[in-house]
Amino acid sequence: MATPLPSERLERVAAWGGATTAMSYVYRPSTVDDAVAVFDLARRHGVTVGLRGAGQSYGDASLNAEHVTLDCSRMTRILDWNPAEGVIRVEPGVTIRQLWQYVIGDGWWPFVVPGTMAVSLGGAAAMNIHGKNNWKVGPIGDHIREFELLLPSGEVQRCSRTNHPDLFHAAIGGFGMLGCMTSITLELKRIYSGLLDVEPVTAASFEDMTRVFEARMADADYLVGWVDCFAAGAARGRGLVHAARYLDPGCDPEPCRTLRVDQQELPDTILGLLPKSAVWRFMRPATNDLGVRAVNAVKYRMGRREHGHRFRQSHGAFAFLLDYVPGWKRAYGPGGLIQYQSFVPAAHASAVYRELLDRAQRAGIVPYLGVFKRHRPDPFWMTHAVDGYSLALDFRVTRANCARLWALASEFDGVVTAARGRFYFAKDSTLAPASIAGLLDEERVRRFWALKRACDPDGLFMTDLARRVFPEHAGAVRAARGAA
Repeated sequence: MATPLPSERLERVAAWGGATTAMSYVYRPSTVDDAVAVFDLARRHGVTVGLRGAGQSYGDASLNAEHVTLDCSRMTRILDWNPAEGVIRVEPGVTIRQLWQYVIGDGWWPFVVPGTMAVSLGGAAAMNIHGKNNWKVGPIGDHIREFELLLPSGEVQRCSRTNHPDLFHAAIGGFGMLGCMTSITLELKRIYSGLLDVEPVTAASFEDMTRVFEARMADADYLVGWVDCFAAGAARGRGLVHAARYLDPGCDPEPCRTLRVDQQELPDTILGLLPKSAVWRFMRPATNDLGVRAVNAVKYRMGRREHGHRFRQSHGAFAFLLDYVPGWKRAYGPGGLIQYQSFVPAAHASAVYRELLDRAQRAGIVPYLGVFKRHRPDPFWMTHAVDGYSLALDFRVTRANCARLWALASEFDGVVTAARGRFYFAKDSTLAPASIAGLLDEERVRRFWALKRACDPDGLFMTDLARRVFPEHAGAVRAARGAA
């Protein structure tokens, strides 16, 4: 029998939303050789390895209970930067924050960023993140030229659209099942100002919000909608859309100033007085149905007054809304939160999302935040994208509502899958195999797991998410390890 793994490596690892945790043996390599040594250690002890970047997934995508977690947060070197072409090569632990800070002074910005700058590039690639411009530029995978993938065998494969294209299209969005990316080469967007031109537009319902999006898709560079999830009846889906556009050369009289890092940083205080790190404490008493309903009503009324009044805003301030209040998730209380994000074809999106909010309101479990975005299909094997819309819904988790919330999410699954919708593993906490049974029969999914067996015949890579959503394949992994 193998000796136990060292107890000093045992840590409680949390999902970003705080609703799920797991005890795991955590290793933080700083080199490829260190990572290979962790693989060898895991094999000797008969355990699996789960990959973790910056730990920003809402659910269990980077958890690996009672097994090994390989945390890439120390692999943070910028390996190469070409400011003439806007091409950068980085290690997987480099964050979105480090990336934009490194390149903005040369007049570049990432094509795709999420709502927080804390995400690592390795995690971003493994989950194929999208931004507020997905309908226009696709996910981050569309802007990755190549990456180096460390396989369970210790071999490193250089993958691109022409070199090992199957691995390229499967590992991007492959939620860490095929290998560990040790370097990522990314193309960036040339910008001529540190500012965006932003237009706020109110929408009276989901149907109205969809019309606002469709009318602006041709000339906007970013589109995002905030949804008041408490609004009911004809107003269900009402909210505020922000359309943003890059500034053309010459439109910013001070580009050298606005492209400085300090001009993109979010302020640490409110009105120069109250530290933002303390704001969540003031939010907690209002983070309940009554408080959020009132805040949403005020926000919508203020949005109506701002309607059509354009203003300029920095890239950082527009992009990273989740970073405005550090630790804001703590306002949800000790149970944390989960996010339910679904992607629905355009023809069905308004009806589906009306139905989801109607069910949530009838169940008495209303999401406290709703975010609406437009998407397009992409070529990656485990893609979540559709030619349509997504709605991300944040739910507070408590002891009293936990069972009912998971049951409600299961109801949502049925509505979404009936419309041929999809789900996003970086955000998921609740999916069951039955909820996506139809999707699992798709050829691309079968090809993915066949490639997994070829790249990882001993089933070294595994996570709690993979066990939960794909138990048949996880069972095959356990059988392979047992045979080994």
